[in-house]
Amino acid sequence: MSHHHPSVDVIVVGAGMAGLVCAERLRGRGREVLLLEARDQVGGRTAGIEVDGETVDLGGQFIGPGQDRIYALAAELGVPVFPTYTAGANVLETETGRLRRFRGMVPRLGPLALLDVARAQSRLDRLARTVDAEAPWRGQDAADGQTLQSWIDRTLRTSGGRRFLVLACRAIWACEPSELSLLHALFYVKSAGSLAAVTDFEGGAQQDRLEGGAYGVATRLAERLGASIRLNAPVQRIEQNDSGVVVTAKDGTSWRARHVVVAVPPPLAARIAFHPPLPAARDDLPMGSVIKYVTGYPAPFWRQAGLSGSALCMRGPIAMTVDSSPRSGRRGVLIAFVNGAPARDLAARSPEDRRGILLDALGHLFGPQAATPASFVERNWNKEAFTRGAYSALFPPGAWTRLGAAWRAPAGRIHWAGSETSPRWYGYIDGAVRSGEAAADAVAARLS
Repeated sequence: MSHHHPSVDVIVVGAGMAGLVCAERLRGRGREVLLLEARDQVGGRTAGIEVDGETVDLGGQFIGPGQDRIYALAAELGVPVFPTYTAGANVLETETGRLRRFRGMVPRLGPLALLDVARAQSRLDRLARTVDAEAPWRGQDAADGQTLQSWIDRTLRTSGGRRFLVLACRAIWACEPSELSLLHALFYVKSAGSLAAVTDFEGGAQQDRLEGGAYGVATRLAERLGASIRLNAPVQRIEQNDSGVVVTAKDGTSWRARHVVVAVPPPLAARIAFHPPLPAARDDLPMGSVIKYVTGYPAPFWRQAGLSGSALCMRGPIAMTVDSSPRSGRRGVLIAFVNGAPARDLAARSPEDRRGILLDALGHLFGPQAATPASFVERNWNKEAFTRGAYSALFPPGAWTRLGAAWRAPAGRIHWAGSETSPRWYGYIDGAVRSGEAAADAVAARLS
């Protein structure tokens, strides 16, 4: 039976970073806000757990230059920032399983393949500069009508170069190049400023980390909001009329407000019943496929071997690894990402098989010590009912042209937030923060 609670000014659906920022900003302007979260904890795609007394990020965790809003939020909350560990050599695992050490972001692929990749990167940057981040679909019919895979096949001349671009696609977008429109890849690069901003550590989006993890930022925001947050409240229906909105959870409980901000991943927003129906369909866009592994060790032993902890794997199933040890260095932590088709293949195996495969792969990359961690945590984001994938939503061919004009626009009293609605740093924590701020500002203006 439905039960109505007293009305508030704004209901925010989703307590990920975007929803938390939006609710906190509105409350700071004197508005009464209710934040509804389907899970039993806040954070969204910045999830975390405690391992050996320290918070471990199971979701987004890196920040970098140009991501001004998350840096400002961290400073406001008193959260220190420190650099990602990059000293030492990186490792490339070739398709045959050979290991090669390299410095920088592009491994030793051979002179022709290296030239091929460099030319492709330069061309992607040039094409990205032609995209309007505020309206990516404008004048981009050709780019939106083809996949990134077709562009790779047509542009790169070496098999080594093509294989590396496939790996890059998995690492960046957590999908296969055939699943992504060229336009979305270009928009994503434009939203970050350049391809180097996306891929690099020093000077790029993976340059820094947050003391206590990105999840710690989410929990600090939640502490500020206090009783304004309702957990275990998955929203199923949103009704609006001239006077306001009614938001109904799965258990039938309803809340009234003047406006609502929907700040959940697109596949979840598509499953909410809107009445009256939205004027433009918001397709159930697919999400990337990611399994993130966090393995803990008594010490970061790879550093003594002259390794950075970063690896790129062309054989798989791992796409890449990164040193995620705490700032103190008192224990070692490696994170490994299995992305795209390999993630879907691995997910079909038993938990025991997945653990064995993953640890065998880490042992091959970093030696026997890597195969015997003190702690082992797996997060399959595609199995998360209230996320349905990561890192972000994917636009297949034609999606931007079909959905773009209505993607970020309010639908009456319904507003949108989330990293996927940000024209700057789409798919990143900073994009989520920006989207929450923008939605709060837009709603506040309407309320005034």
